[in-house]
Amino acid sequence: MGFETVDRYLLGEPVSKAAALDAALSDRSPEPAAAPFYRALEAVGLRAADEAFVALRLIAAGQAATDERVRRLRALAAVARACATSDRAGLKATFRRDAAVLGDLDGGAADLSALGAAARAAYAGELEPSEAGSR
Repeated sequence: MGFETVDRYLLGEPVSKAAALDAALSDRSPEPAAAPFYRALEAVGLRAADEAFVALRLIAAGQAATDERVRRLRALAAVARACATSDRAGLKATFRRDAAVLGDLDGGAADLSALGAAARAAYAGELEPSEAGSR
């Protein structure tokens, strides 16, 4: 599955939510677990929460879309996005909301570029096939 556009949107690159939605709906995962998320995206369109994209991304990578994993990937994407846009207030809010799933990142980092790179690397790592993916 080609989820590059969805990843770029989630990670804060200049990609619109509409483009991510179009990409997700045009190149669908055959996994049965993905079907409810596609139906939700079709039903609510751009009003869908980013969690739907995150869950689809996990399923397409062969990972379980558990609440913990969706929260972790969503939080990593939010950190990467805040760093990409120099949104320190958003970054602070993300670390406050998702501290339990972001313990491996330095929320007080002064270097947004390094923190963003770490978040993107952790995001990619979460999508790699491994025993950790079945948590």
